[in-house]
Amino acid sequence: MKKLILLALIIGTTFQSSTAQTDSKNKTAATLRHVVLFKFKDAATPKEVKIIEDAFRALPGKISLIRDFEWGVNNSPEKLNQGLTHCFFVSFSSEKDRDAYLVHPAHKDFVAVAGPQIDKVTVVDYWMHK
Repeated sequence: MKKLILLALIIGTTFQSSTAQTDSKNKTAATLRHVVLFKFKDAATPKEVKIIEDAFRALPGKISLIRDFEWGVNNSPEKLNQGLTHCFFVSFSSEKDRDAYLVHPAHKDFVAVAGPQIDKVTVVDYWMHK
């Protein structure tokens, strides 16, 4: 009986350790961030800007390689944005996924819609560290 209890404790401890390691790996899984900043042309109307916002926000539903997505409009009081007003964060699991996203037809369609209204675009890609 003591051997069965000891065996059960060993199996339980091993399972908990294995689960903790799996959770730890998932939390630290590599994330490649693709950061896109836009400065719209002065002539771009609010309606045209909204069309571009909506088109960018639609990409995660069209491209399954996108792991996560967020976006926002600059509201920094520092006035250091150099006219860049919109920030889009697109996250990927690998450079291969990011590269496939760049040539994906849905991304190309987005670029065709946005391009005529964009005065300046800045892109920075980096591996996220915590």
